[in-house]
Amino acid sequence: MSLQERIHQQFRDSLQTSQEALANLGELIEIAALRMAQSLVGDGKILCCGNGGSAAEAQHLSSELLNRFERERPGLPAIALTADSSTLTSIANDYRYEEVFAKQIRALGHAQDVLVVYTTSGNSPSILSAVMAAHDREMTVIALTGRDGGALVPVLGDSDVEIRVPSQSTARVQEVHLIITHCLCDLIDHQLFGY
Repeated sequence: MSLQERIHQQFRDSLQTSQEALANLGELIEIAALRMAQSLVGDGKILCCGNGGSAAEAQHLSSELLNRFERERPGLPAIALTADSSTLTSIANDYRYEEVFAKQIRALGHAQDVLVVYTTSGNSPSILSAVMAAHDREMTVIALTGRDGGALVPVLGDSDVEIRVPSQSTARVQEVHLIITHCLCDLIDHQLFGY
């Protein structure tokens, strides 16, 4: 396969995964956006986390909410738990990496808040601990996952929402997570500001 053929294949695979996600995930994305908007209207905030590329996704979400998405509007309260290197490294050093998000959630999270987790595998111990900490604080969890959802699936509660991208490829899952993130931002802005 030539380099150009490989490029075309990457685009085709991405489009196919996006189309499958659109066919299967629209209702779940809507429910997640409703829960997030209800949280924000109720004086809650959005906490978000992930590891590696998923950490970048979490920071992308918080920046779109805190700053703006596509139109001018007041900033919305969101915190990427992945962004404070001093906090992350002190928790990892003093305890263990598994606790880097959970300790922050226990300190910052409240019952009206929503935790958004990004994980392609659903098996990261730090994400599993984060979800359990959110449940301890009576928070709703929105989980953007891939593959088979992993060990995270049985940890999720009845009021949580799992949005699972139908792919085994980390790259494809992360690409669709970005589209879903933009959908959530658009739907939140529409609900809160009528855009």
